[in-house]
Amino acid sequence: MEEVLICDSAAVEEGGKGVRFPVVAFGDAATGFVVRYGGQPYAYLNRCAHVPIELDWFQGEFFESSGLYLMCSTHGAIYQPDSGRCMGGPCTGGRLRPIPVREVDNKIYWQPDEHIRPPGP
Repeated sequence: MEEVLICDSAAVEEGGKGVRFPVVAFGDAATGFVVRYGGQPYAYLNRCAHVPIELDWFQGEFFESSGLYLMCSTHGAIYQPDSGRCMGGPCTGGRLRPIPVREVDNKIYWQPDEHIRPPGP
């Protein structure tokens, strides 16, 4: 399956605002998100490892105030941005579901797989 454009690279701020994108995950409509950490883009299914709810506080706001961790807006679980591993809160030891991304020519793309696909036309 072909890569899918998420956004221009400049739309994803280091340790700041991320970008949401539509996906179909395990047969259901959902969102993915991409953030930048350590200069690299990382993308995940927008579902907390504790309870399958979206993480962002406001659209695109995934980092807690220090910009070091992703944080679930509902129960406060914190995740490492570069691995998706839960470092604290009700899902300690769990992980966010990664979505492979690639940055080329100042654009960020995601790679669908058998479980996470682009929405239909």
